[in-house]
Amino acid sequence: MAENFLYYGDNLDILRRHIKDESIDLVYLDPPFNSSQDYNVLFAEKSGTGSTAQIKAFGDTWKWDTVASQTYTDVVEAGGKASEALQAFHKLLGTNDMLAYLTMMTPRLVELRRVLKPTGSIYLHCDPTASHYLKMLMDAIFDVRNFRNEIIWKRTSAHSDTVQGNVLHMGRVHDVILFYTKTNRATRNSVYQPYSQGYIDDFYRYKDPDGRLYRLGDITGPGGAAKGNPQYEFLGVTRFWRYSRERMQELYEQGRIIQTKPGAVPAYKRYLDEMPGVPLQDEWDDILPVGAQAKERLGYPTQKPLALLERIIQASSTPGDLVLDPFCGCGTTIAAAQKLGRHWIGIDITTIAINLIKTRLLDVYGADIIKTYTVRGEPTTLSEAQALADQDKYQFQWWALGLVGARGGEEKKGADQGIDGRLYFHDEGTGGKTKQVIFSVKGGHTNVKDIRDLGHVITREQAELGVLITLQDSTQPMRTEAAGAGFYQSAWGKHPRLQILTIAELLDGKRVDMPPLRQVNVTFKQAPKAKGEQPEMPTLPF
Repeated sequence: MAENFLYYGDNLDILRRHIKDESIDLVYLDPPFNSSQDYNVLFAEKSGTGSTAQIKAFGDTWKWDTVASQTYTDVVEAGGKASEALQAFHKLLGTNDMLAYLTMMTPRLVELRRVLKPTGSIYLHCDPTASHYLKMLMDAIFDVRNFRNEIIWKRTSAHSDTVQGNVLHMGRVHDVILFYTKTNRATRNSVYQPYSQGYIDDFYRYKDPDGRLYRLGDITGPGGAAKGNPQYEFLGVTRFWRYSRERMQELYEQGRIIQTKPGAVPAYKRYLDEMPGVPLQDEWDDILPVGAQAKERLGYPTQKPLALLERIIQASSTPGDLVLDPFCGCGTTIAAAQKLGRHWIGIDITTIAINLIKTRLLDVYGADIIKTYTVRGEPTTLSEAQALADQDKYQFQWWALGLVGARGGEEKKGADQGIDGRLYFHDEGTGGKTKQVIFSVKGGHTNVKDIRDLGHVITREQAELGVLITLQDSTQPMRTEAAGAGFYQSAWGKHPRLQILTIAELLDGKRVDMPPLRQVNVTFKQAPKAKGEQPEMPTLPF
């Protein structure tokens, strides 16, 4: 039975309806926030009558509107520390987008505290634009006594972003990760960072003939009967020692005790390769961001490095624990949890994120990974697909493209030039020409004109295939027009150049007639495959 879950939908609703009290061991969240806005815009007063805010793929912003206003009222009327904090923010900030962000985060943080086990921890990733407000909010919800660290992650090297508008500032190169626990009984594992080269040069100044670096450690101990350290002469030096005479002799014969010169106090050789490193501190400058040429880069704008999530998961959970990311984006938390043998739950309100995570897991672990998790919230019936199309045509479009493994052809609304999605493939061996399938997705009425338009697009784009995905059944004129476009010939046979696939057919398992997708598809940038065997995870009690 699958024990990992991907949820498509609003995380507040999913947390309230699907996640049990005290069932989660670790939460990491990186909530979207438009930190690039000018401060004068971010803190500007708003009337509250704007359109309903929705988090879109890559559109990381919250707006003060009627929904935010109602949420504010609900939180305030519920009472408690969270209510008091939000009222204070309202008095300080007024009604603007910053207050909207804090308002929408408040009930979500309340729910995340509810689902955390007493031994659980939460890491909230943000940037300095809002981190001070979020810390006050976390103090109110999780209790200031459960604050553990404000972690500074250096996310980029020095750069020249020192001007915003006409205002000068210092280079902004770090993010903030607020670390809280549910109680003082939280899981805590020792994690170490490598020593800096400067530290090694300063302290590990000695070298054995075999090249091993070491430093000299003190082996004397405080004297007196209460301390229990023995006093005796060793190598001509009388002191109180940390070791018994017998143990001291053993270490000396092993070459671990040395005397640098006659009469010098003997010392212990501490080898660099035996030391675990520096205990984890609250300043992390050793994890690089996901650069343009990084192997793990998937093309998702807010993607965080896998090493960052691995560190957090290793520090605050154990194998078999359950990790939750309520804003899971491209799934780095999920990828790290899976790699480290933790169970996981991911939630996102965009279908592009859910599709990207499924593709990422498939690329890394192969087809068997599908058996280990369940997707909830995506349409599974024609009526649910129709409801999604009526609710949000762009989310419907991304979901439909996900059924065939394609991704959007253009992120800007109204600028798609007849292209809703693309698949790229190679069918001429390594180094062959990159070829493409063009997709058009229709959630409403369709007719033969849509097929003709798609035919013009594939001619203009010099694409090999074109596919119309539609909620409605195709008409005979549409099928006739598609048939007249002929075929594309590959090593796998003939493929109709123009194809029509209904949502009903896709839900029933039908797919694009093209060269085998998993062998040749290069549409999504692939995540590196997992190396070695996957750790086994204990079964969860639900």
